[in-house]
Amino acid sequence: MQDPFGRTIDYLRLSVTDRCNLRCRYCMPLHGVPSLEHHDILRYEELVRVVAAACRLGVRKVRITGGEPLVRRGIAKLVAELVALPQQPEVVLTTNGLLLAEQAADLKAAGLSRVNISLDTLRADRFQTMTRSEGLEKVMAGIEAAEKVGLRPIKLNMIPLKNFNEDELLDFARLTLDHDWEVRFIEFMPISADLDYVSSDGVAMADVEQRLHRLGKLEPLPHEEGAGQAKMYRLSGALGLIGVIPSVSGHFCAECNRLRVTADGRVRGCLFDNCEIDLKQVLRNGGDDAAVERLLAGAVCAKPEKHQIGTGGFCSPSRRMQGIGG
Repeated sequence: MQDPFGRTIDYLRLSVTDRCNLRCRYCMPLHGVPSLEHHDILRYEELVRVVAAACRLGVRKVRITGGEPLVRRGIAKLVAELVALPQQPEVVLTTNGLLLAEQAADLKAAGLSRVNISLDTLRADRFQTMTRSEGLEKVMAGIEAAEKVGLRPIKLNMIPLKNFNEDELLDFARLTLDHDWEVRFIEFMPISADLDYVSSDGVAMADVEQRLHRLGKLEPLPHEEGAGQAKMYRLSGALGLIGVIPSVSGHFCAECNRLRVTADGRVRGCLFDNCEIDLKQVLRNGGDDAAVERLLAGAVCAKPEKHQIGTGGFCSPSRRMQGIGG
């Protein structure tokens, strides 16, 4: 699929639930948010139909997201069905890691390629402060389990925030010295206006890169196709890699290759654009596969050229991140 701006759309981010077992301060308010009713969530057979239609249109990579995808029962079964599609898409998953230790083996057996694990601190006290929950040891056990069963390369997603975890940047980077992991520093994105953090609380990616040089020679790596907006580096002698992702300031829109499907069956062409197309009505009212394909193609045609962050035309997304799909 190509959008009106010549971008090839071959990546689908598929949210399977809006529920999460953490309450991260930059994602959700203290008392949480109302969850979708069970009947509002796309059933697994509906999710498979959506992905199958997307693959027929040219999607080659599917990322399962939430909320927290591992809180939904039977997620390994969904992975197996997606991997078995005729186009054999690469299926990956983003998780907070709390439930990963107990599910890693089943996910690998189902055909999952790898996992991205969201982790903003290596300190138990800060983990509890940020997530409003204990569980750092469970996340670390999940990372170990994923590595053991072969869900490689392990990718850790860390959002640097001023006056919270910016002093841990080098600690995260050092993990790549002894582990074949990819540690990714991701620029904070202003999704909702009523949370504990605002856009100015994020650490600039240029500042992150400058600090990383304190560890020694930082070798820039060639940009690989499919690597998204990440700028990749390797520390001298390191087993793993470091990624720096300027999600907002990097103006990566010209290379955007993705669609997002929310847990309640709406497809979005842009995280920061409120245009949504309802797939669920077609799925549940007798629509055939061609109708699903037409809606997905319509979402591609409706993709904006770029986001409006930093301009007078920007409006916060109508949904929180956990409702859109992380």
